[in-house]
Amino acid sequence: MAHCTATTSGTPSDLDETFMAIAIGEAKRAMEEDEVPVGAAIACGGELIAMDHNRVRSMGVATAHGEMLAIAAAARKLGDWRLSNCTLYSTKEPCPMCAGACVMSRIGRVVFAVSDQAMGCLGGGPLNFSNVEHFNHRFPVSSGVRAEESLALLRKFFSAKRRSPMQKKRQPPLSALDIGANS
Repeated sequence: MAHCTATTSGTPSDLDETFMAIAIGEAKRAMEEDEVPVGAAIACGGELIAMDHNRVRSMGVATAHGEMLAIAAAARKLGDWRLSNCTLYSTKEPCPMCAGACVMSRIGRVVFAVSDQAMGCLGGGPLNFSNVEHFNHRFPVSSGVRAEESLALLRKFFSAKRRSPMQKKRQPPLSALDIGANS
């Protein structure tokens, strides 16, 4: 089984910028595929070992978030499910599922660009899985790296979705009164 050491070259901020740029590239690929533009990259020892992006629609699987796919790829590459010497870079704060995967994979560190106040689970939203006392693993989290660029992608994607003809054709949900009128 391959192991990764935590030695790195360059300052952490330089490395964070470099690997977040790769994650942003993955987010752009997601947007080209009409997926929510979230990208992820995993580095170990200053080297890129995995990257991916959201593929929920294309794979038809709710768990196909970029972070989940990158974590699985990193484990395969290292031959070990424990990613304790790795850093996950994500363009958006991980959701409960992805934050849980960070705990379960023993990820060494997480860096995300944009906080998610609604679903984020690493300190920017309602929960913080990175330092739960009862969990068997805790890890440091950094945020805000290339946040403006990541936020611009998300805004562009959702703005286009709101303007799309398909969105305008969608009917509002039926109320209980509407259902009773058709019976």
